[in-house]
Amino acid sequence: MRAVVWHGRRDLRLEDIPEPDDPGPDEAIIEVSFCGICGTDLHEYVEGPVMIRPTSHPLTGQAPPLTLGHEFSGRVVALGPGVEGDLGARVTVDPCWRCGTCYWCRRGEYHICRQGGAVGLASHGALARFVRVPAAGLVPLPDSVDDRTAALVEPLAVGLHAVRRGQVGTGDTVLVSGYGPIGASVLLAARAAGAGAVFVSEPDSARRALADLMGATEVVDPGEADVRRSVFTWTERVGPDVVFECTGLPRLLPAAVDAVRRGGRVVVVGVGHGAAEVEPNRLVLFEREVVGSLGYQHDLFRVVKLLAAGRLDPAPLVTGVVPLAQAVSHGFDALLADRRHVKILVDVGAT
Repeated sequence: MRAVVWHGRRDLRLEDIPEPDDPGPDEAIIEVSFCGICGTDLHEYVEGPVMIRPTSHPLTGQAPPLTLGHEFSGRVVALGPGVEGDLGARVTVDPCWRCGTCYWCRRGEYHICRQGGAVGLASHGALARFVRVPAAGLVPLPDSVDDRTAALVEPLAVGLHAVRRGQVGTGDTVLVSGYGPIGASVLLAARAAGAGAVFVSEPDSARRALADLMGATEVVDPGEADVRRSVFTWTERVGPDVVFECTGLPRLLPAAVDAVRRGGRVVVVGVGHGAAEVEPNRLVLFEREVVGSLGYQHDLFRVVKLLAAGRLDPAPLVTGVVPLAQAVSHGFDALLADRRHVKILVDVGAT
């Protein structure tokens, strides 16, 4: 089968690979419909290996080269021994591989499993016709959620998990720093959680326009205005209850801490590299909290319910759909070349 295979930094190839073997215990095989290109995939393409291990993964046994792709929808075509489910069922997938036995897995915190990894990073991913997945990650889809929308469930779950980590509630004021796919998912999830106002800081004009289209209360260009002062003014000199740092740029974390209100919370969602310098007294003297947010913890099920209920509209996120044969040139390279793109989906079955 044709697949988009990562061989190393700036080495992404469309090539033929074997179809997956029959699924083992606790596994399933999915025929892929649509697969989104994630910022993590872009980082692996440009800077990798980042989250891809250069040697065999302890849970999957997979070593590079490997097929990318972990945001996807499809149909179940095979189930491993003892796995209950319906062949042909439409699903999206929580792509977390988990050991099931470590301290964190036993607590239900499988997303921070000691040995954990993800489909498309620790095993062959969904930028191919068929993909092997953990059966525990199968998320059934109702008829009201189509395959294209279902490929957005995974990034939406990242935003929803972050909003849950931030304990956003009815009437809360939120600031989102960085309006890529995750920042947009945070906005949608915060609105669904009842946030009263969602402010967005984003330097790119096209993405600021998208934030406005998707219902941001106010949008500010950090290159033209003081974000902290602007939001302080908009919130009657209080500040936001929760700030979401979605850029992954360590140098922006101190600004997020300074922007949140006294007693407020900063949620670090973006994955970055390098150190950030935060003065401890900026936390202690104002009782601010800083928490990390990684992926999702049963949040894909919650997202599907919100989509089915009409409480999330992710359609504006999709700025392109390309066939598998053009995934590198019109997908990965297009995202890198043009920031007007936010989320490009790959129609895996298209010719």
